[in-house]
Amino acid sequence: MRIDFHVHLAIREQLLPTAAGFCDAFWDGGRGDWSELVSHSERFDAYLESEGVDYVVGLPEVSPGVTGVTTNEFVLERYAESKKVILFSTLNARDEDPAAQVHRLAGQGFRGIKLYPTYQAFYPNDEKLYPMYEACVEHRWPVMVHTGSSIFPGSKMKYGEPMLLDDVAVDFPGLNILIVHGGRGPWYGQAEFLAGFHPNVYLEVSGLPPQKLLTYFPNMDKIGNKVVFGSDWPGNPGIRANMEAVAKLPLDEKTIGDILGNTAARLLGLDSAPHPL
Repeated sequence: MRIDFHVHLAIREQLLPTAAGFCDAFWDGGRGDWSELVSHSERFDAYLESEGVDYVVGLPEVSPGVTGVTTNEFVLERYAESKKVILFSTLNARDEDPAAQVHRLAGQGFRGIKLYPTYQAFYPNDEKLYPMYEACVEHRWPVMVHTGSSIFPGSKMKYGEPMLLDDVAVDFPGLNILIVHGGRGPWYGQAEFLAGFHPNVYLEVSGLPPQKLLTYFPNMDKIGNKVVFGSDWPGNPGIRANMEAVAKLPLDEKTIGDILGNTAARLLGLDSAPHPL
């Protein structure tokens, strides 16, 4: 199975100029219009099929001061009928009763959540979030947490240190946590250590050059079943090409299969089957 655990579902009009321009720069040179592609679920499903992808985790984002606003309601309306997109939600530590919102969103068909601490200026181990984490355990929701650096103005990196998730991993052993971007920049080592140490912590490697993964994470061969592929599309187009680059890493076949989809399938409760690139 081939799964991309990190795809943004924003359209251009929802993004601030810096974020929209960042995506446009990746798509310059004849790749097409990413915003038009993602605006229609059937068209996007066809694109994902052409890229050799069985499923993607589709993400909203509410970061008005950093990247833009793509709401839970928007992605639900656009992608509820998609055959390829598994919808994750987003919430903020400052939202009213986030635990109640998890229950509501689960009833609408969302399958997990992504948090943006560095964009929304909160610590992921803030105990105000603990009822929300309890609700995620109840619904078997994986929790993605943005970590590490960001090029977008307004991002505050201190909220993205992976070690902050140690508290959450210990206090909620039944909660599956993904360290998004693998602690990008200063904290690759922290992220790799936590994924190897905690049974419920996973290393998600979206937005990182596949050919450099073993440089950033030299022990990947030992924790291959805890590593999850993500592209960070549309900021990193060419999902098939990125997966093929991962497949060329000097790792055994099982580890490659786990990274490219089998571990994600287990986290999402999907049946796992091989999908040749």
